[in-house]
Amino acid sequence: MKQSLQLRLGQHLTMTPQLQQAIRLLQLSTLELQTEVQQALESNLMLEEASEEEHTGGGGNGEIDAKDIEANVQPVDIPEQLPVDSAWEDIYDAAPSLGTAPDDSGPEIESQRTGAESLKDHLYWQLGLSYLSETDKLIAASLIDAIDDDGYLRAPLEEIQRSVANNGTDVAEIAIEEIEAALHHVQHLDPTGVGARDLRECLLLQLRQEPIDSPWRDAAIRLVDVFLDVLAARDYAQLARRMQLTKEELQQVIALVQSLNPRPGGQIHPEPVQYVVPDVFVRKHKGTWMVELNAEAIPRLRINSYYASLIRRADNSADNNCLKTHLQEARWFLKSLKSRSETLLKVATCIVERQQAFLEYGEEGMRPMVLHDVAEVVGMHESTISRVTTQKYMHTPRGIYELKYFFSSHVSTQGGGEASSTAIRALIKKLIAAENPRKPLSDSKLASVLSEQGINVARRTVAKYREAMTIPSSNERKRLV
Repeated sequence: MKQSLQLRLGQHLTMTPQLQQAIRLLQLSTLELQTEVQQALESNLMLEEASEEEHTGGGGNGEIDAKDIEANVQPVDIPEQLPVDSAWEDIYDAAPSLGTAPDDSGPEIESQRTGAESLKDHLYWQLGLSYLSETDKLIAASLIDAIDDDGYLRAPLEEIQRSVANNGTDVAEIAIEEIEAALHHVQHLDPTGVGARDLRECLLLQLRQEPIDSPWRDAAIRLVDVFLDVLAARDYAQLARRMQLTKEELQQVIALVQSLNPRPGGQIHPEPVQYVVPDVFVRKHKGTWMVELNAEAIPRLRINSYYASLIRRADNSADNNCLKTHLQEARWFLKSLKSRSETLLKVATCIVERQQAFLEYGEEGMRPMVLHDVAEVVGMHESTISRVTTQKYMHTPRGIYELKYFFSSHVSTQGGGEASSTAIRALIKKLIAAENPRKPLSDSKLASVLSEQGINVARRTVAKYREAMTIPSSNERKRLV
């Protein structure tokens, strides 16, 4: 084969370091971006934080000013096309930051957090105040170790017996009766119901600590002890017949049982609260939906003018080249941050444009929307839209939502249109809230009602949406009212 030289023309995308940095910053959440900015400040001497006055004063020395980036959306009626009228150069008053004190004199939320006491710490503290022998305290401590965060004892007593023996106590000297006696003591600690081995025992512990003269106490104890399975099956007719109670009396007994806490440990070990800082604010001003970035979530950076003035063009020394490199990297970083803010605002504006009906009327007005729809409007790739909408939050008058919340699949309607799956879930929730508690709507009936409203949805689709909203089945929703 004879060798030859050929000249070909073509185009291909080169992932430059600047482009890679811009893409990486685009997909970071607010907390991750703060970490990235802190690392950049530590590694690049040309970057420095701008003061509050300089930040609000505007854009000098490469500073990024969030108030220069804002858009507004004109309102329309729900049945019509929802256009957007964006004015990128308009400047409006910045929305107030969530969780900020009026005078900035109070401590921040993070500084008010303290180490929460766990359930086991709370039980150990009570055990230390008990008048028990060392052996009994050792057994009780082993029982507390086996209690989970919900307050249930998940390990069998035989396993507790072996664990006590491994701590240096002769297993032959510790009988199961002693383990049960120690468990009885643990079950009388606070919170009521802790140390139970199943739901029945947990409810019985709480009922038996009620005053003896409490109304319906004995009937509730009998119901939980004997007929808990019948109650779980919602067979109220059989339950009333076997307990020899009228429907009104049975309703009082069930109300007492429902007032109990099936997870007593949750009172001492609550789930930590996750605070969300919105990236975008959406508010209505004079009939127009305004979209603006959260100024508190955008880094306040600028180029250090002193170090920049030390650079000499004709100097090729190592120190001067180092300053030039840091200055170029700082400019790239600031440009990437500005690009991130502009892209985020473009995508948020497009979302508000298409979802004005949601902002006006709630979930039932949600329109179907996928990444491709936004990508076509803003002129970007779908992967870029996916990066922008991940872990980015929008503060609206209806609450704070992740940008991905506004994207949903669609279901065809009888009129040839499309209905959002989010709107369908909202309709299902509304129908269930208005149903007769004695005769709840089945999934087939819900599908039939939606079909009458022009939404073609199968029964299994209704079941999938209902389960996604953690709504029980019709049999489990039956109430004795």
